[in-house]
Amino acid sequence: MKRFRFLVILAGVLLVGIYGCGRSVVSSSRPTPSSSRPTAAIPPSYPKPYKALGQWYQPLPDAKDFRQTGIASWYGEDFHGKKTSSGEIYDMYAESAAHKTLPLGTIVRVRNLDNNREMEIRINDRGPFVNGRVIDLSYACATKLGVVGPGTAPVELVAVGTTIPASGSGGVSADFYYQGNFTIQVGAFSDRNNAERLKAKLDKSYQNAHILPYDNGRDTLYRVRVTKCTSLEQAIQYEKTLASVGYDGAFAVAE
Repeated sequence: MKRFRFLVILAGVLLVGIYGCGRSVVSSSRPTPSSSRPTAAIPPSYPKPYKALGQWYQPLPDAKDFRQTGIASWYGEDFHGKKTSSGEIYDMYAESAAHKTLPLGTIVRVRNLDNNREMEIRINDRGPFVNGRVIDLSYACATKLGVVGPGTAPVELVAVGTTIPASGSGGVSADFYYQGNFTIQVGAFSDRNNAERLKAKLDKSYQNAHILPYDNGRDTLYRVRVTKCTSLEQAIQYEKTLASVGYDGAFAVAE
């Protein structure tokens, strides 16, 4: 009986060890990522892994300092009008791209190493699931970078920013670059007196509390903002701090 228990335990250990191993990617088409995932422990800060063509991929928690070289390809009519991994509808004539592990919404600067053409592109899909290829460009991007003719090209990718849903402005997404000038908008009012009251309250605890009027063509909104940051990371931290003390609508703004 002891020997039987030992063999059962040993088999369980071996199964966990095998299932937790990383997997290399060698595949040749663009499937819809599976939502099921392996049982191997993933740090809580990481997004959920996904499965495509029998292989598991672990998306990165962020794209800060990300740089990569490899082969770019492009995808067009076969996927035009279909849903991407981000939920958006793929438009081959719009500027977008697919990457296996970069966070969706990442803005990458892509440079064609054959002709030195470069442009900034937003990642909104997963792929390409082909060994050696690092990015799948939309037809529009492939045309600008000179990839349509040859079909593939060596490229360099550098992450320069991200797209973040701006919850304080009706859920409209905005592009933010990792370095630059940022501030935090805490509120917006049509009545200047309300804006002045909030500014006075924020002045007691935060630096650079100020009011920035905005004329939308019909009326004027008085936007109340605080602090100054030189990186997106710092701005997001301030945003979380303000939310934790009751300013749930606070959001980072690029100046």
